[in-house]
Amino acid sequence: MRFILPFLMLGAMPAMLMAQPDAAEILRKIDKQMVTESAEATATMVITNRRGRETRITSRSWSKGETTSLVEYLSPAREKGVKMLRLEDVLWMYTPQADRVIQISGHMLRQSVSGSDLSYEDMVDNGKLLEIYDAAVVGEEDFMGHPCYVLRLRAKEGEEVTYAQRKVWVDKDRFLPLKEERYAKNGTTLLKNFEIRSAQKIDNRWYPKEMYFKDVLAKGQGTLYIIEDIKFGVDIPDYMFTKAALRE
Repeated sequence: MRFILPFLMLGAMPAMLMAQPDAAEILRKIDKQMVTESAEATATMVITNRRGRETRITSRSWSKGETTSLVEYLSPAREKGVKMLRLEDVLWMYTPQADRVIQISGHMLRQSVSGSDLSYEDMVDNGKLLEIYDAAVVGEEDFMGHPCYVLRLRAKEGEEVTYAQRKVWVDKDRFLPLKEERYAKNGTTLLKNFEIRSAQKIDNRWYPKEMYFKDVLAKGQGTLYIIEDIKFGVDIPDYMFTKAALRE
């Protein structure tokens, strides 16, 4: 029996190795759900301050590829007409009250949008995790009743990103990142918490319906981002993604 057991264990090792999921493949499946080639959406951002008071901002957005997007505020009245245009790593912002277009780049992209828990980068992010991060599966846990893989993500060498490290809880069935802890480069300074509170199935893909953001350095109670309507694969004129179109 002493001689047989080691051979039995050796025979079981391939099955044990196969049971361990591949982290890169998990990221690839997340990107398939979350990253869009082109999309048009209407969303409401609910910002709750530390006293529990809510501010609601409704917007319409268009995106094409990973680095081109446009967001236009529809309400409230004081925000209506504000537009944000992302072209590669530069964000252009138009404010109708001043009739002015300003450039936002560098560290300014990490600032809060309209007092919310989202930064400008969060607002227009459509990048593929697989291209930005190296990943490892560090465990398995349940979150909100869903069995999840727990991944640790580290930015690849040379990648300049706000969240150099992330801990992500990935739904095993839908491959959505249901929960994230987003960290600074040192891996211990927590910057932001993120959750997908509900999801919807559209065109054979699972996509977030309600997302919660909490900037741990801010004093408010967090921001809920609700996608009211979204269409994928839409044809968007290139002219919309120009500085000249911001004033229209």
